[in-house]
Amino acid sequence: MAQTLLFISGGEIVMVMLIALLFFGSKSIPDIARTLGKGVREFKKATNEIKRELNENTGEFKKDIDNISSSVKESTHKLTKDINDGLSE
Repeated sequence: MAQTLLFISGGEIVMVMLIALLFFGSKSIPDIARTLGKGVREFKKATNEIKRELNENTGEFKKDIDNISSSVKESTHKLTKDINDGLSE
């Protein structure tokens, strides 16, 4: 969020606030801010839920890949050892 604020100066923020005050009036601005806050909170909640589901689903794939990788390494190690033993004899 800090990166987006770098492009907005203090004067621009004041100007936006004044325009909002003129359009919506002083009574409805807290309601608008509350609604925006709820929207941002729901968006973050949904984003975190999606991240959590992706991590859960990809975790199983990662375990499967790790198991396959370890079995392949074990097989190649045995094969290499057998070849070296055969050449030694």
